[in-house]
Amino acid sequence: MSTVAALGVVWVLAAVAQTLAWGWQQRHRNAGLVDVIWSAGVGASAVVLAALGDGAVLPRVLVAVLGGAWGMRLAWHLARRVRGEREDGRYAALRERWGDGGARWFGLFQAQALLVVLFALPFAAVARNPVAQPTMFTAAAVAVWLLAVVGESVADAQLARFRADPANRGRTMRSGLWRYSRHPNYFFEWLHWFAYVLLAQGSPIAWLAWSGPVVMYVFLRWLSGIPHTERQALRTRGDDYRAYQRSTPMLFPWFPKEAP
Repeated sequence: MSTVAALGVVWVLAAVAQTLAWGWQQRHRNAGLVDVIWSAGVGASAVVLAALGDGAVLPRVLVAVLGGAWGMRLAWHLARRVRGEREDGRYAALRERWGDGGARWFGLFQAQALLVVLFALPFAAVARNPVAQPTMFTAAAVAVWLLAVVGESVADAQLARFRADPANRGRTMRSGLWRYSRHPNYFFEWLHWFAYVLLAQGSPIAWLAWSGPVVMYVFLRWLSGIPHTERQALRTRGDDYRAYQRSTPMLFPWFPKEAP
């Protein structure tokens, strides 16, 4: 099957899944499920594209396992937050403006289905890789993936423990990985996409794999990640978070500045 046709299959499956998620959201008034289904959809797209690709077995198996495991881990983490917490502040703010009307929310959920296709492009590049034997790029890809997924999991777990303590309400976490970056989970999320750049080496469309880290950086830095998260943090934590902004790097981990 051609790459374009395989991506079409991914889009249809993602659109159906997001339609079902939109129906759930209409009943429960919690749009956070859109992120859960997006994460699961991107992970599932790695498996679908690996199955439909015409590359060698090794890169196809690796992209299915690594991409699928990454997506399922993130989806599980987000699902726990949707079940256990109030609606994410980003969507709560939208609900204040949009209300509960279905059309706008349906459009948001379907836009996320299209984003599944966009983020599936690196998997498509790997799935066409004809290199059948392990190379130094293969080993490097697995190492980058392990570092990124372990790092993101640790950052998520540290923040979850901090938020679970009522004594920390209104306070900003400054320990663990969060001492060195205001968004270590986002940093490792971005880093993870370089695994597929490495796995795609040898593919006739290897250049397409660069869409992963490039597009993810744009979304995290300027669109849906850091800007929304920091606005919400400033609304809820005010001066405490402003002090954190002054002392701690935004994304790329480094040593914090000492308070004057």
